[in-house]
Amino acid sequence: MTKKSVHAIKPVQAGTAGEGLSARGRVNITLADVARVAGISTITASRALNNPSLVTTETQRRVREAAASVGYVPNLIAGSMRSNRTRLIACLVPTIASGSAFLVAVHAMTESFTAAGYQVMLGERGYDHSREEQLVEAVIARRPDGIVVTGVMLSEAARRRLKNAGMPIVETWDMTDTPIDMLVGFSHLQVGAEIAKHLHANGYRRVGMVTNREPRGEKRAQGFSDAAKRLGLVAPGAEVPTYLMDAPSRMKHGREGLAHLLDRYPDLDAVYCASDLVAVGALIEAKSRGLQVPKQIAVMGFGDLDFAMDTDPPLTTIHVDGEAIGRQAAACIITRLSNEDVVPSVIDIGFSVMARESA
Repeated sequence: MTKKSVHAIKPVQAGTAGEGLSARGRVNITLADVARVAGISTITASRALNNPSLVTTETQRRVREAAASVGYVPNLIAGSMRSNRTRLIACLVPTIASGSAFLVAVHAMTESFTAAGYQVMLGERGYDHSREEQLVEAVIARRPDGIVVTGVMLSEAARRRLKNAGMPIVETWDMTDTPIDMLVGFSHLQVGAEIAKHLHANGYRRVGMVTNREPRGEKRAQGFSDAAKRLGLVAPGAEVPTYLMDAPSRMKHGREGLAHLLDRYPDLDAVYCASDLVAVGALIEAKSRGLQVPKQIAVMGFGDLDFAMDTDPPLTTIHVDGEAIGRQAAACIITRLSNEDVVPSVIDIGFSVMARESA
């Protein structure tokens, strides 16, 4: 075997190695190029990259340096065709906008998958059914080993495609009686009801809400409204005063929403906001009007984002363990890919009320 020093390794020049230039003008670097630069056989180079225990430490080092020198990247598609595995997991989220509560779950899930040897591909599904269907079709075409969906998939066409995809699916961040496959989440209806109960228990009697046109937000709003009526927080036969906004939620919606509600219902003494960002906007609007929180009006959010305990006053909100959702979703996929059953297939993570000074 010919020995080469590290200094002797030189990058492959365009058009001189492997199969030459591709149709796009790029060099197709192959494993044979790595082996040639390292001064070993292609089989030995393959072993060094795929089964390093079969070769010496010195050979591993030379192959790694040769691969880096020529810019070699393994062809994972070819490998997946042989093993029927792509080692790729798709994660579909409604939004990756700043302040999204979903990102904590995505981060924890990504760490779990990475530790198990998988990579995560992130897709933003938005809040439109047609976009949801297009994204699902594009993702399935790439044949990931599994798919994690943030929220329950609503489009019937998308649900059918996922059911027929032949791969493990986990819906998260919601609860339903008809999951596609597996489910890790919590009940937004119960969240809304608990918010109303908390406000009632703390002496508030004239409530309103700033909510959004988004499936999970609509469920929380429904739970809040139903509980508020049962508890007498609105007049008999009346609806809860509501400001409705488009998703995703913004801080400005909180200012606009509270201003809208107070202009029409000046005797309101509490407002539930669809997210912590919206609640911060409501706090700002209350302060601009000279209203004391919570003495004159209480403000309550959802999400328990990092800043919630640092607002003025600290924000009362709903905490959901996003890390637990992410880790559990990953565990469900990994377990199924190991040909083991996931029991139970529906896991309720639950939630908790974080009682702080704003309510």
